[in-house]
Formats: sequence, structure tokens, C-alpha cells
Amino acid sequence: MNWQFLIAGLTFGLVSSLHCVGMCGPLSLALPMQFLYKSQRMLALLLYQIGRTVTYASLGLVFGLAGHKVYVAGFQQWFSAGIGVLILFLLAQYWVFRRRLQPGFLTRFYIAVQKVMMAILKGRGISPFFFFGMANGFLPCGMVYIALAGALITTQVQQSVLFMAMFGLGTMPAMVAVSLFGQFFGVQLRNSFRKIVPVLMSVVALILIMRGMNLGIPFISPLLQSSQSPVAGCH
Repeated sequence: MNWQFLIAGLTFGLVSSLHCVGMCGPLSLALPMQFLYKSQRMLALLLYQIGRTVTYASLGLVFGLAGHKVYVAGFQQWFSAGIGVLILFLLAQYWVFRRRLQPGFLTRFYIAVQKVMMAILKGRGISPFFFFGMANGFLPCGMVYIALAGALITTQVQQSVLFMAMFGLGTMPAMVAVSLFGQFFGVQLRNSFRKIVPVLMSVVALILIMRGMNLGIPFISPLLQSSQSPVAGCH
């Protein structure tokens, strides 16, 4: 049912927003709203947040299409467990061995996104804030990666889009608060928020593994039904 993905995406977004405060807080504080009239600033801020959410929903569409192909092929169970194991492996590499495994093409992509964001900031008015938010949605973020992992194991494309859209909406309150009341979110507080990331990633990885185990636990590890129909036989 779609309402489950709405609630799950919104909840995960609200929890993830603590990490967003730590990672994207400085970017929100640096938004050039001083060039706008006071009556335009809130609208510009909302356009920035909506732009991020549009990107997340678009990524949900792409990953939902990929996940649906996995579901149709009948590999969803193994795929879910495999993603969970991969997340744990990457966590161990980063937090134990201090190694970040990131393909070179992703690094080049993120550099290109940053250049686009800098070009967008040169614009005037409030419309550039929407496109700046869209570009911001492509920047590297551990919580977005986890959300996309959840989008991959949905069975329907619309579920993936809804999950990612609600994830973006869930991060909005904290991000808007940072932009409006940045003085209350010091560096030390933002760094403490960032420490919850490995815990959340570990929990999600374990849930993905349990989901792949087909334990029949509602919401956590429901029975995964293959989309492939049994072959009819002659008797």
C-alpha cells in the first residue's frame, strides 16, 4: 500500500534531517538571500527546498525503474540482502580503515555539479534558488544513498517516487530552521548530529538483510512475492 511508503519516507526524512543539518547546514547558511527583498526570502528558501525534493523524487523514478526490473526478474530477495551487506562493507571500510570507496566518475560528477551550483548562484531573483536546490540534490550524501537503497527494493515505480519525495519533504523542517535560525546551530552541534549517520546506516543495512531473508515480519521483513507466475503444467 502506498501510504506505507509515504509514512516510511517522511519518517526517514525527519530522522535524516539531523544529518542534513550537519552536512548541508553551512550551504543553507551561505544562500545569498541578502540580495532579496524580505518578502521574497521565505519564498526563495522554500523554492530551494522544493528543488531538492524534486531531484530526490526524480532519482526515485530512476531507481524505482531499476528496482522494478529486479523484482520482475525474481531477484529482489537476493538484491535486498546484497545491498545490506554492501552498506555494512562500506561502513567498515570508512569507519574502521578510514577508506572511502568512491568511483572516479562519481568524483568527477560531483565536481561538475558544484560548478553548476556556482554558476546558478550568479543569477538574480528567486528562480535560481529552485535550480540551486535541484543541483544540491545531486551532491554526495550518505542518507540519500540509504534512501535510494530503499527505493531500489520497492516493487512498484510509484512507490519509489513517493518514498523519495516524502524523504525530501521530511528533511525540510530542519533545513528551513537552519536557514532561519542558523545562530542556534553551532559547528559543535552540527558535528554531533553527523555522528548518528553510521548508526542509521547500520540499522538500515540490517533491515535490508532481514528483508531479503523473507522472515514474514510485517514492515521489517515481509514475505517477498515474485512477480513471475508459476509455469502451468500438463497433468
